[in-house]
Amino acid sequence: MASCGESQFSLLNLEDELTCSICLSPFDYPVTIPCGHNFCQDCLLSTWKDDFYSCPQCRTFFATKPELKKNTVLCTVVETFNLRSSKSTASLQEEVKKPEEEKKEDVIRCDTCMEAEAEKTCLTCMASFCEEHLRPHRENPIFRLHHLSEPVGDLMERICPDHHKLMELFCSQHERLICSLCLQQVHKGCSFSSPEEQRNLKESDLRAKLGLLDGKISKNGTIISEMKEVQTKLKDSAASRKKAVALEFLQMRDMLRKEEQDALNALDREVEGGQTKLRGLMTKFSENIENMNKAKEDIHNLLSQSQTLAFLQTSFNLPQAVNFEPHTPRINLDSKKVLSFEDFAVSLKKHLTEILKQPVEARAQMLRASERPASVLGWTPLSFGASQQSVPLTVPRPQSPDQPAKAAQKKKTQKNAKKPSQSTGGNMGNKNQAKSMENLLQFSGKDKPKGCPAAGPKEPPALFSVEAAAAAVPTEISNSEKRIDLLKYGTVLTFDPRTAHKRIVLSEGFTKASVSDEHINYPDCPERFAVCSQVLTSKGFSTGRHYWEVRLSSNNFIGVGLAYSSIDRKGPTSRLGRSPLSWCVEWFNVKLSAWYNSTETVLVNPNPKRVGVLLDCEEGKATFYNVADRAYPFYSFMFPFGDAIYPAFWIFSCGSSITLCKLQ
Repeated sequence: MASCGESQFSLLNLEDELTCSICLSPFDYPVTIPCGHNFCQDCLLSTWKDDFYSCPQCRTFFATKPELKKNTVLCTVVETFNLRSSKSTASLQEEVKKPEEEKKEDVIRCDTCMEAEAEKTCLTCMASFCEEHLRPHRENPIFRLHHLSEPVGDLMERICPDHHKLMELFCSQHERLICSLCLQQVHKGCSFSSPEEQRNLKESDLRAKLGLLDGKISKNGTIISEMKEVQTKLKDSAASRKKAVALEFLQMRDMLRKEEQDALNALDREVEGGQTKLRGLMTKFSENIENMNKAKEDIHNLLSQSQTLAFLQTSFNLPQAVNFEPHTPRINLDSKKVLSFEDFAVSLKKHLTEILKQPVEARAQMLRASERPASVLGWTPLSFGASQQSVPLTVPRPQSPDQPAKAAQKKKTQKNAKKPSQSTGGNMGNKNQAKSMENLLQFSGKDKPKGCPAAGPKEPPALFSVEAAAAAVPTEISNSEKRIDLLKYGTVLTFDPRTAHKRIVLSEGFTKASVSDEHINYPDCPERFAVCSQVLTSKGFSTGRHYWEVRLSSNNFIGVGLAYSSIDRKGPTSRLGRSPLSWCVEWFNVKLSAWYNSTETVLVNPNPKRVGVLLDCEEGKATFYNVADRAYPFYSFMFPFGDAIYPAFWIFSCGSSITLCKLQ
């Protein structure tokens, strides 16, 4: 078939080239004229009359009649073309005849005359008859009981191979045709019916399936039409969205261009002002030089005076420029406006760089979080180097029965501390706010190296009120200090043994984690922390509000935090709070710090024995509580949700442990 198709394809390609442009038929005795064109000899001669000789195709004129010679190569090609064309035509005719012959072979002939087409088949006589030879069956009453049917091609297929009788019954259990003897022997007890009844049943079943298929096809077609409409709407929506996004970015570019132009114009004005000042000073110094040169000439004239009396009577005074010491003025571009523009550009670039590092799903929420007013002191710390807004919450330490001495010492320290300046109508809240600001400045991470405890008194002064601290807790909780209001969001957690470092020992039904000197024989898996002695819980959260509590055996070298499941498990960034994928509050010696993306915020250490965590997935906030008789919030993280987040824990010192509490 491939060779046939290729030959036909080649013939089709040759047909136009082997056709005479005069008679539009294959060349017959082709000749070539001087211009290079080919024609049938008779066709060409019929166009040359009255001694006017020109090419019928390109109209080239010949002064004398060209000598015509047969193009033997072209003649051979034409003969081959005609031969193959005739063969392909014959093959096509044969292909057309084959279905007709096959159709004729399908015709059932009369078994009597073997010529006429059979009209009926007698299943009793086991023969097919045409209309003429069927007359005895129609007219003679002897054949009245014979069973006539539509013409049957192969009657031997209706004969039972075991009993050589007509298979006129259908066994429903074995789904095959049987004869009357089969029904009495092998198929005894089987249900049966006539082939016609079985055919009717099968036809009705097939028609039902056909209807089912038609319905499904129709439904699928309808769905395809609806999907095409959705596709069209999707394209239209995408086009409109692209226009809207392009317009937003265009407006941002216009704003940035305007800001850039304003900054450049301010710089130009600053330069022009400096240039004007310098030009004025240079003009002044040039005048001084001219005056002093003139004074030099006057002195030379006096020295050239020959008359002594006249020389002594002449007076001379130096110009005033001699009294001033010349100096180069200090003119630079460090004006407040220029520096502000430059600082704004650098900060904006830094902020945009940090935002664009985040997944696109988290950028808008990050921007919205940065726009929220801070819940502490009305102060909004906007960090360009982190992807979250951290709001430190410091509250008075709850007084438990075992802390009277510490509380008394704290009151004494507060009493002896230097009082800050008070505003008009100042109250205790304002005092606490001022002291809190001093505390923030005192414990600023920029003024000390990382890992060092903050300078200043060991016992900080009293901080702002609990009402101010509770502002960072979701407003749905009417009284955040009542632990019962937090317990309604309580959840049951267990540690995930697949993530536990080999120094972490899990016990009490995977609810207690402690540190061992020796490595535990845990199987190696990619989820396991390999560098830091840390562990995650088996459950993560992406929606809703959730609250859990942990009991700490000590407040030393322990961290409580949160992490995405994609946190590094083997590198230095696997430590909680040292990458954008984790957050934690950490007790390191006597210092309590909040860590995120390797940025440390030093906090006042309430030394809690039980820590509660409220995770609000809707607002993107995690609040840490010191749980005693009531729950006191001491720090909150704001962060965008990109995936499910898991409670995470770090335990370093041997003998220390963290226990997941059962909430009641």
